[in-house]
Amino acid sequence: MTIRHLTIFVAVADHGSMSAAASYLYLSQPTISQAIRELEKHYNGLLFERLGRKLYLTERGRLLLPQARNLIRQFQQIEELMLNQGQSSTLKLGSTITVGTCLTPFLIPKLQKLCPEVRVHSYVSNTKDIEQKLLRSELDVGIVEGEVLSSDLSVLPIIDDCLVLAVGKDHPFYQKNYIQVQDLAEESFAMREQGSGTRQLFEEYITRHQISVQTVWESNCPRTLLNAVLYDQVLSVMSLRLMKHEIHHNTIRVFYNQNGEWNRKFKLVYHKNKFLTPAIYALEKLLHTYKNIKLPENMGILE
Repeated sequence: MTIRHLTIFVAVADHGSMSAAASYLYLSQPTISQAIRELEKHYNGLLFERLGRKLYLTERGRLLLPQARNLIRQFQQIEELMLNQGQSSTLKLGSTITVGTCLTPFLIPKLQKLCPEVRVHSYVSNTKDIEQKLLRSELDVGIVEGEVLSSDLSVLPIIDDCLVLAVGKDHPFYQKNYIQVQDLAEESFAMREQGSGTRQLFEEYITRHQISVQTVWESNCPRTLLNAVLYDQVLSVMSLRLMKHEIHHNTIRVFYNQNGEWNRKFKLVYHKNKFLTPAIYALEKLLHTYKNIKLPENMGILE
């Protein structure tokens, strides 16, 4: 049994078929099949069973998978540590869409000044996707605002953030100083996509208060949601950090939840077995410089 066998096993488990794993690893399908047969012979039992056209892990396979991931991750860390010593290395940084819009573009140049030997590869998606890529060792570290579910990941809440209700000039709420949670019922909203930490927090809020809203826009792009608020008389809930320009120029009015139900943290996330490089420590230190958030003076209140 070798690292190569385990890498092929994990690829088949992740992709659900020999052919998909072969395409992912740039190997032939017979090579993939042979490696799985050798691994099953070594462990004296089947690791996959076929149902229809897809392969599913057996109980033995499910037992092996997390251990295989850990061994592959440790091997990759040893390779990176030894082969890149004294040379440039890569930090694969994942950011959720809110973080990738309002923070990461300013963070990366500062990090590269602190660690000039490190090249940062940035990947931006929603919390669910970032979590899965961290678990599969496709990312070294992530910065997310949503809830992280896996107990295999370390989560360090660092940066203060809050959601606010965004209201355009043509909406009746714009002229108000106070609104009630019940005022949101059946209003038209521009919403983030499923898997977004922003959407999860807002949906938990409206469920808790037993109200429903109408989702008429859905997008993973904050700029799209802001434009919907500006020009289509809909409401949206998003990070205060995304609207500094619009708030300053009074094109959007924001309402802050005075009970703190929309307050949250941006979190640094990495695998518990991850070897923490100087670049990751430097990143954590930098994040603390963005810790605090300032509320605008002319905001409304959501009671």
